[in-house]
Amino acid sequence: MGEFTTTIENRLDQAYKNLQEARSAGDDYLADTFTAEIEDLRRLATDNGVPVQR
Repeated sequence: MGEFTTTIENRLDQAYKNLQEARSAGDDYLADTFTAEIEDLRRLATDNGVPVQR
C-alpha cells in the first residue's frame, strides 16, 4: 500500500469520526462540511484507483 492510499484512508477515517461527532453535537453545518469532505476524498480515491471500503 502506497503513501497516497494510506493518506486517503486516514483522512477518510478522520472525516467519518468528525462527521459522527458533528451529528452527535447537533451541528448540521459542520456535518454538511464533513459530508462534503468525505465525498471529495471518495471521488479522489476513485479517480486514482484507490479502493475505499465505506
